[in-house]
Amino acid sequence: MYEFDWSSIPGAIPLLLKGMAITLEVTLTAIFVGIVWGTLLAVARLGRSRVLAFLATAYVNLFRSVPLVMVILWFYLIVPQGLKAIFGQNIGDIRLTSALVAFALFEAAYYSEIIRAGIQSVAKGQVAAGLALGLTPGQTMRLIVLPQAFRNMLPLLLTQGIILFQDTSLVYVIGLSDFFGTSYKIGDRDGRLVELLLFAGAVYFVICFSVSRVVKRLQARFSQ
Repeated sequence: MYEFDWSSIPGAIPLLLKGMAITLEVTLTAIFVGIVWGTLLAVARLGRSRVLAFLATAYVNLFRSVPLVMVILWFYLIVPQGLKAIFGQNIGDIRLTSALVAFALFEAAYYSEIIRAGIQSVAKGQVAAGLALGLTPGQTMRLIVLPQAFRNMLPLLLTQGIILFQDTSLVYVIGLSDFFGTSYKIGDRDGRLVELLLFAGAVYFVICFSVSRVVKRLQARFSQ
């Protein structure tokens, strides 16, 4: 019968905190860039320019049709080779940079769909009122539509953030020592893989469950 031994965890806390810092850096960067870029994509898809709408739609469909782990490997394996071919020298260790770019661009496609739905949820009368006040279409979108849309879709944006936080564990495929990767390496080193993975799972659960409770409260407040 397997005997649990949790003695490796206290000494591993400093390394686990460093791993969590990388996990949070990837998560927060992807959320910020993903929302900004996703907003531009959503506006382009709803705009009058057919060319921009086509390009934005193609971008969203591309990233929503391939696995995230494949996108991570694309940016880790292919992009450095392209840069090396252009500049003629090695770029160095780009694991963190490639993970940040891959997650940001990938998540932008999902945020774009959420934001597009949020924009469409705003009554058309709001747009007509803005134009009647003499605002340009761009000003109407920025000052009237987007604030209301973000208020409506905030719970969905946070929910997608939870999913993103969980998905950051996929960076193990490029050897990046995030929280999960660090937990696995320490557990494998100390022969206590089960304990470290259970501890990592508990940490993920506490964080995700806490944020999900915040999301539920926001949904209840906005539904009033």
